[in-house]
Amino acid sequence: KVDPSLLSVSDVNQDGILQLNEMSISGDIMVLAMPEIGGMPYVVSALVAAGGLAAALSTADGLLLTVANALSHDLYYKMIDPNASTARRVALSKMLLLVVALAASYVASQRPADILFLVSAAFSFAAAAFFPALTLGIFWGRATGVAASLGMVAGLGTTAYYMVMTQPWLRATFGITAPVQLWWDIQPISAGLFGVPVGFAVIVLVSLLTPRPGPPIERLVQYIRYPNLKGD
Repeated sequence: KVDPSLLSVSDVNQDGILQLNEMSISGDIMVLAMPEIGGMPYVVSALVAAGGLAAALSTADGLLLTVANALSHDLYYKMIDPNASTARRVALSKMLLLVVALAASYVASQRPADILFLVSAAFSFAAAAFFPALTLGIFWGRATGVAASLGMVAGLGTTAYYMVMTQPWLRATFGITAPVQLWWDIQPISAGLFGVPVGFAVIVLVSLLTPRPGPPIERLVQYIRYPNLKGD
């Protein structure tokens, strides 16, 4: 049985004859359907499907490991329990990996939006949260840790706010009924364009209002910028 959202046929004029404008094909299966549409052997369709599945699994594996390790090491070990044993951290990492995988699978099964929006939204969130902090943290010695944290929150919040206010599925989820107002006609898929400058502005402003980082932090930044400096 084929999912109607992927492939559906509707006899609009009730003439009992299938016409091209009566067939609806989702963009998600166009790549898989192209070999058969072109009259190629079935093995080509199988190879295309295997390639797509392999690419999806390899990408998902890397992202799942990154998220699980970040939660178990950067959040739990660095901030909650610095004295946690290696065995406990490994067990927690595996448990979080399973939790994140289940959560991602549940969200994907609901099909809140097409794959293009989901992928682009992830890049917008990542750019707004991390790009200003990484750039100024490495290349501007005056940046502080508090400023970087607030800048990440501000950039991420701005991007999320714009997406929630302009993306149809998110508007329906949060019950927003106000008219859609695009800023400079920027689509919600590119919300990171607003989050990135907000992140930069917050980091610069807060850094100027907070004490300058100490010598250990400055030496660490210098090492990150020039890792081979001591060997020269």
